[in-house]
Amino acid sequence: MSTDRRDSAIAVHDELSAEPALIPEHIELRDVTRDVARPVEARPGPLWYLAFGLSAAALGLGIWVVYNMFSRGLGLFGYNHPVMWGTLITNFVFWVGIGHAGTLISAILFLLRQRWRTSINRTAEAMTIFAVICAALFPILHIGRPWLAFWLIPYPNERLLWVNFRSPLVWDVFAVSTYFLTSLMFWYQGLIPDLATIRDRASGWKKKIYGILSFGWQGTARQWNHYERAYAQFAWIATPLVLSVHSIVSFDFAVSLIPGWHTTIFPPYFVAGAIFSGFGMVLSLMVIMRKVFRLEEYVTLRHVDLMCKVTLATSMMVGFAYTTEFFMAWWSEDPFERFIFANRPTGEYAWAFWTMVICNVVIPQLFWFRRIRYNMLAVFIISIFVNIGMWFERYNIIITSLYKDFVPSNWMYFTPTIWDIALLIGSFGLFFTLFFLFAKFFPTIAIAEVKTVLKYPYRKTVEQVERV
Repeated sequence: MSTDRRDSAIAVHDELSAEPALIPEHIELRDVTRDVARPVEARPGPLWYLAFGLSAAALGLGIWVVYNMFSRGLGLFGYNHPVMWGTLITNFVFWVGIGHAGTLISAILFLLRQRWRTSINRTAEAMTIFAVICAALFPILHIGRPWLAFWLIPYPNERLLWVNFRSPLVWDVFAVSTYFLTSLMFWYQGLIPDLATIRDRASGWKKKIYGILSFGWQGTARQWNHYERAYAQFAWIATPLVLSVHSIVSFDFAVSLIPGWHTTIFPPYFVAGAIFSGFGMVLSLMVIMRKVFRLEEYVTLRHVDLMCKVTLATSMMVGFAYTTEFFMAWWSEDPFERFIFANRPTGEYAWAFWTMVICNVVIPQLFWFRRIRYNMLAVFIISIFVNIGMWFERYNIIITSLYKDFVPSNWMYFTPTIWDIALLIGSFGLFFTLFFLFAKFFPTIAIAEVKTVLKYPYRKTVEQVERV
């Protein structure tokens, strides 16, 4: 090879590699395929069986609770007058929020050309699908007659009934179903090239199954052209959903006249909180996954560091929203609003309010320190506190606005029953059961996308060029 040609090749390679590597420099294309496909191709280890068994047991507990609810009614869940929205709606808003990080990482960061998303977007997208499945169960259970849930779907029928489009419950049906279907198609489209990779490495019945799932993908230039154009279109479609879905969920509260709910800040407040809780769950999952599946070289400390920074930013947004709520209650000069917000930090549910503030505002401030962001145990513990705090935020919004209404003779303290706690555990069981099945049968990292951010994808070729 001539000197000019060699210098040109090395110059081009150095220009493309000017950005610091997200993936260790020694990783090559074939290493990515081998390491990411290993959990799918190998038998699960004892740790996977233990985690899956615990998740399945928790799911079984949730199914048992639902069976008892069908047999005995919603009275199991501690409802009273005036608290007719309890932990079922709290869990619904919580799980919808968890699902927001997947769309944010996949769609918005893709459109912003953030290369660090490639190692975490697949897991975040799967988390979105499973969280929305968990969320959708709770409004159906909350209506009391879940076998009549199809009445919420507007279609001509012999009953001469039509849905009330002024009801936020109907808005939720459209918002959550649209979000779920779009996220599902976006997630599955990104899987197709990787499913073809698993197909080419498999044999027997596995090869046939992955061949069907990959839709005959061959990786031709024409297919890649259509794939990338379609992926970008899905990203544009999915981006508004990050803002719209949780804004519509917030309308469940904001369109009412109940003090503590009737506020215009709820849509942006709920969106920021959803992204915050979603990134908290992504951190929890990625810290566990990188250790269990030995993916430390693909989900690096830099990935975790960047996720921690986003979590810190959204934590401050949520803290600002808390302050704004109190300011607006004071500025409104509405005695009922002032009473509700004065009662939250000082009344019977002060423990829930201060748990929310400490977990969501105070503890995430530790992410200012680089040493904390690079300590996986500390990151995992803080991410758990984030999700605890976000559950209590939803609990605080719903319960403390209801248990003291306009008529003091109606005031009654709401206490979650053992059935409420068991159903919450069951929802986590459903989520993690689905997640562990996904981690066993599908690549948890986008193989094709990670290969695009390697600093030296053909390291040996470059070394040969330099020797020549």
